[in-house]
Amino acid sequence: MTDMTDRNRAQTPEGENEPPVQTRKSPRRDPGTRGRTTIADGVVEKIAGLAARDVVGVHAMGSGVSRTLGAVRDRVPGGSKSVTRGVKAEVGERQTALDLDIVVDYGVSISDVARDVRENVIGAVERMTGLEVVEVNIAVGDVKLPDEEDEEQPEPRIQ
Repeated sequence: MTDMTDRNRAQTPEGENEPPVQTRKSPRRDPGTRGRTTIADGVVEKIAGLAARDVVGVHAMGSGVSRTLGAVRDRVPGGSKSVTRGVKAEVGERQTALDLDIVVDYGVSISDVARDVRENVIGAVERMTGLEVVEVNIAVGDVKLPDEEDEEQPEPRIQ
């Protein structure tokens, strides 16, 4: 009767037994490290745009021209509000940088709103993408006055 050790021994030409052959399994790698994940600029821009809009004091996103064109586009049947308006992202393999154009409500502290936008955007982007946000540049292009007409609201169809 041969035991398992004898079966694993290799025979030499002289008939001598050699030590058992060690079959070594390669260490298992974490499935998360097998392959690459790439994240498009537009994905980061959407996440940042939604996170910025959630901050109290942010009235709108985008420069005056982009908001005007966006308002026209929003009125076209089937058109939808662009969440990436006013957001530009540069995405690398492990890091991203963002530029935001915002309009703030009159009466709010612009520095507080900018700080809150940065915190919210950095938290959302890093949590959802795993990318390190190296900078969030904010340009405040306008202040929404209480008596100003809101250009992002479509005109009523029936008057």
